[in-house]
Amino acid sequence: MPGFREFLARFRPAGAPGPAVGGAVPADRSAELKAELEPPLALLDDVAAEAAAIRDAARREAAERRRAAAEEAERIVRTARERARDVRSETAARLAAEATAEADRSDAAAQHAVEELRGRARARTPGLAARVLARVTAELTTEPHATRQGTSWVPGGSRE
Repeated sequence: MPGFREFLARFRPAGAPGPAVGGAVPADRSAELKAELEPPLALLDDVAAEAAAIRDAARREAAERRRAAAEEAERIVRTARERARDVRSETAARLAAEATAEADRSDAAAQHAVEELRGRARARTPGLAARVLARVTAELTTEPHATRQGTSWVPGGSRE
């Protein structure tokens, strides 16, 4: 059923203003537009289908690229984790070697200090021993009355 607009379109003038021409039929503009635009719009249907196919292909390609990128990211993370284990092991080995070297240097420094101390002790011992021996000899050879007062021992044994 034609709409109100089409009903009113019947009363439009068929030609230029002027005297009426006999047998004039009102122009059907919608039919004219349809006949005029139908072939180009039919061509656009093919283009629209092609555009839809291009969009679908683009969606598939985008999904494939996302999947490939996710796989690549997983591979990179896996490689990084494996490399991190190696780096940690290498670092631990290097630090252990440095600690061992430091301990060896400390041991060598301590051994050097001990040898130096022993050398000083060897150098001083004869003099100290001679002084101690001289004092003991002096105390043992002095008169018993010359001993210190208040001590509980005397040369030759205790007083008791």
